[in-house]
Amino acid sequence: MKQPPALHDCRDAFVSTLEKLAQSNNNIVAVCNDSVGSSKLAGFSDKFPERLINVGIAEQNMVGVGAGLANGGKIPFVCAASCFLTGRALEQIKADIAYSQTNVKLCGISAGMAYGELGPTHHSIEDFAWIRVLPGIVVIAPADPAETSAAVKFAANHPGPVFLRLSRVGVPDIFESTHRFEMGKAACVREGSDITIIANGTLTHRALDGAELLAQHGIEARVLNMATVSPIDSSAIINAAKNTGAILTCEEHSVHAGLGSAVAEIVVQNCPVPMKILGVPGIFAPTGSANFLLDEFGMSAEGINDAGRKLVDKKRV
Repeated sequence: MKQPPALHDCRDAFVSTLEKLAQSNNNIVAVCNDSVGSSKLAGFSDKFPERLINVGIAEQNMVGVGAGLANGGKIPFVCAASCFLTGRALEQIKADIAYSQTNVKLCGISAGMAYGELGPTHHSIEDFAWIRVLPGIVVIAPADPAETSAAVKFAANHPGPVFLRLSRVGVPDIFESTHRFEMGKAACVREGSDITIIANGTLTHRALDGAELLAQHGIEARVLNMATVSPIDSSAIINAAKNTGAILTCEEHSVHAGLGSAVAEIVVQNCPVPMKILGVPGIFAPTGSANFLLDEFGMSAEGINDAGRKLVDKKRV
């Protein structure tokens, strides 16, 4: 009997990579909002006690501190629960980070519905929408530990603002440890010619599982891991529309203004094809574990399979 793959918390890859980078670069600092535990920064604090700034529960001030540190030549990784980082400090992110093109790395921890049992106040299913509309911020949602590590390395070397969307929900390995992150480039993790499934973060491995079920029905699905939501890989999306004729997107986010909307903006202007956006359907997601909620909103392997089969049928009409 096939054993299920081991699951990993991408926060572990995030902090281990950050600590390694900080050992060779004294300008790397961390800023948090009384979230040393949830951001897993205890080890960083032990190794670099003078390079961790904990501002307490003051997210707007935290972003401002990060901007000040960047203006002083530091490379701040500003870490907080994504729901509070993006919701409470959006004005500061807009004015102090995006408008000023300040070299701050915003790290939205426990994004999506990772705080499931804490309910709608702690779900972060609007962060893609809020951040991707701001010019000049690179928005990244890595799919596994290897991509998380590669994205942190990229962020540290990128001369401008970055938003890293990190979950605490366990995911299997998808990429090799040598995986290299490329800004604005999708990674094709499964070839197929009948439909394209586009996902990122916690949904990429579910998209792959859904594609395996589609194959049992004679439907070969291409799966694109769209780690960068902004800037998005327009070429990969247009090629997918032209070559497979249907696109299904999956995201741990509202169906409004997130990954699916970003893909649709490209599709409708370049190569309109049948398309379906899977996500939280424009409601406040209720209380429940992240995996339970994803299943309930049609993002289990079976749900992705069902949505894909319907799209292919629509394409064939």
